Amino acid sequence: MSKIYAVGDVQGCAPSLKALVKKLPAKSKMIFLGDLVNRGPDSLGALRYLKTLQESGRAECILGNHDLHLLAIDAGLRKTKGLDTVEPILNAPDRAELIDWLRKRPMALSNGKVLTVHAGVLPQWDLQQTIECAQEVEKALRSKSYKSFLANMYGNTPTKWSKSLKGYERLRVITNALTRMRFCSPTGQMEFESKEGLEDGPKGYTPWFMAPHRKTTDTLIYFGHWSTLGLLRKHNVIGLDTGCVWGGKLTALEISESNKDNKNSDIVQVDGYDHPLRM
Repeated sequence: MSKIYAVGDVQGCAPSLKALVKKLPAKSKMIFLGDLVNRGPDSLGALRYLKTLQESGRAECILGNHDLHLLAIDAGLRKTKGLDTVEPILNAPDRAELIDWLRKRPMALSNGKVLTVHAGVLPQWDLQQTIECAQEVEKALRSKSYKSFLANMYGNTPTKWSKSLKGYERLRVITNALTRMRFCSPTGQMEFESKEGLEDGPKGYTPWFMAPHRKTTDTLIYFGHWSTLGLLRKHNVIGLDTGCVWGGKLTALEISESNKDNKNSDIVQVDGYDHPLRM
């Protein structure tokens, strides 16, 4: 049986991405945990290579906040920002093909035992509800009216989940949890400003995976998004954004189906991009 690796945020670091894939076993498969593009030196090259890996059956790619940002820019709903490196994608002859491929990628993946997401999971969601919520956003992104979803995607409210939420408010909460969340309150109220370490959230908030009574406590979760944590290996929670775009590493960790087996999982790392603006 082929090994499957979860891979942290690539963020357009095509040279690191290609170096990592070369170091992995030849028949292994990969799940990329979102933020496939942006900030790195070659977002276009990274996106093309990831598309090739996915279409050849070697990989799947989860959507992160930077990937959604690209989709919104492509749709004419957002403008590029100072550190963005997605302009070559927008000027590429295969732009439409790449964007179409990107918006058909999943928001989360699970085999019933392991869950992979970009950012986090709200404490009120169990594994099944997480996947069902992810599929609601996937459906919106894949529909002919996907630009309407993108136009209503941004915003920090509502800050918490409710089963009674409908329409774009419901989709926005799901999207924020899966692609932006780091800290939340015990009741699942999200906070989006804090980006530092585990102890640096505002009073009354904890890292999402430390929320009491979280319904996915018994599910092994792999996630990215939080580069200041570095490689995080806690009980049933694995963080793999090791700051590739900021001079850190691009990290792949063999996926196991239990926390016990995970302690012996194969880890592969390559050097990241020496970003000219990193401190």
